[in-house]
Amino acid sequence: MSEMQNIQWFPGHMKKTERQITASLSLCDAVAEIVDARIPVSSRNPELAGIVADKPRMVLLNKCDIADKTATERWINHFKKNGIMAIPLDCRTGKGTENFIRSVKTLLADKLDLYDRKGMVGKPLRVMVVGIPNVGKSSFINRMSRLSKAKVADTPGVTRGNQWFKIDERLELLDTPGVLWPKFDDPRVGEHLAFTGAVKDKVLDIELLAVRLLEVLSAEYANRIKERYKVDPDDYFGDAYELLTAIGQKRGMMMRGGSVDTERAAIMLMDEYRGGKLGLITLEFPEDKNA
Repeated sequence: MSEMQNIQWFPGHMKKTERQITASLSLCDAVAEIVDARIPVSSRNPELAGIVADKPRMVLLNKCDIADKTATERWINHFKKNGIMAIPLDCRTGKGTENFIRSVKTLLADKLDLYDRKGMVGKPLRVMVVGIPNVGKSSFINRMSRLSKAKVADTPGVTRGNQWFKIDERLELLDTPGVLWPKFDDPRVGEHLAFTGAVKDKVLDIELLAVRLLEVLSAEYANRIKERYKVDPDDYFGDAYELLTAIGQKRGMMMRGGSVDTERAAIMLMDEYRGGKLGLITLEFPEDKNA
């Protein structure tokens, strides 16, 4: 998809972020990485594992409300097998956020016990929250901080400019110091970010994007297309543009002269997919070679 070549990863920015994260890691007990549950591979930066090194890490599968629930369970088991705790949540509704607090204290139970044995009762756990742009990091922090409505101030040893939020008496969150960018080595990463709206449509050909989405959905979720638009992908023998045209025709998106307004159909398709109207859909699975 040629338009994806315009989406660039900024190595200079990433290096700066890497330095900022590394400088703050010593202040934290664990790292919580937020990803999009629909695209858990494309919505993360593969360099993060190397940056956080041996620090305990957990993955937050955001937007689980519009992801395939079976696929999400498979992802949770996949991360568990790799020694990483993962929990589903939805920052928009708050679903699963209560599990985050409990999961952090489970992940760091040994540290809490150590604090208590040393007489450091009440010393909070500190967790750094990371995530690429538009994956929901700010929404998560806003949702969690509203639970206590308290920002930590004048904390000894905290680097100036770091944003700390007190969630309860035993947990504080650090908003990532810097921007963690995705890595676009695989063109599929750019496509999946564009499908989910993480990349602005104005830099893309919306019709081409919709055609590519139909190609992907026809492989894994053909029944959703058939149910929603009353057209069968199998009838178009892999020609996704003709499928898009048929969808536009079914929705009455006709132009003067009798041709179908495929741009309007593409906009409608992308809006309905992102809004969850095609059902619960995941685009990446643990079995994929890049997982």
